[in-house]
Amino acid sequence: MLRLKSLLIMESRKALSALPEGKILINTINAHSYNTAQKDALFAEALKNGDYLIPDGASIVKACRWIGAKSQPTERIAGWDLFETEMERLNKRGGRCMFMGSSEKVLQKIRERAATDYPSIEVVTYSPPYKPEFSTEENAAIVQAINAANPDLLWIGMTAPKQEKWTYVHWDELNIHCHVGTIGAVFDFYAGTARRAPQWWQKHSLEWLYRLISEPRRMWRRYIIGNPLFLWNLTKERKG
Repeated sequence: MLRLKSLLIMESRKALSALPEGKILINTINAHSYNTAQKDALFAEALKNGDYLIPDGASIVKACRWIGAKSQPTERIAGWDLFETEMERLNKRGGRCMFMGSSEKVLQKIRERAATDYPSIEVVTYSPPYKPEFSTEENAAIVQAINAANPDLLWIGMTAPKQEKWTYVHWDELNIHCHVGTIGAVFDFYAGTARRAPQWWQKHSLEWLYRLISEPRRMWRRYIIGNPLFLWNLTKERKG
């Protein structure tokens, strides 16, 4: 079980620019991942034991205040904010960025856009098999590809909780020296295969509603059931 009250969560976007160099794992947390971690022990462990956890949801920011959590983030820090900060920093000095996850179609669009947006970054990609769990051989191939690429920045995009659990389980096998971010949906946002909510929706903490309206079949369970469940889980934690 994951307890929001005791988690160390990044408190502002400014902190993104102050991250130290080296091998660092950066995960995100939102209402959906908090709910999922109540039933998934490995996912909860992965979120607790990463190096940094960013509040990718206004609900997390408000919840921390409501339950009197140890961390008191002052603003939402979206996975997109992490992505832009890290990519701009690497582009200034030049280097190699690896995107591991998603389909070859999405990765091709990422490579094409990044060539224009970040000309000083060499982009390499790896599309893993599309399946719930990888075999031992497939896991070894992914690890080998990452180590061979030796990136200066690594993005993992396989949706939560798969991406966080995979990275956590294989962390010690990754012989790399860089920041690693698990940012799922950002792959599609950057590729243009999914639309991020316009600024007005983001500003009013309604990006979840925009996603629900845009993809009702895929998102209804996450939000129609997940939002009340989030409040219920928080109430239990506050009283516990």
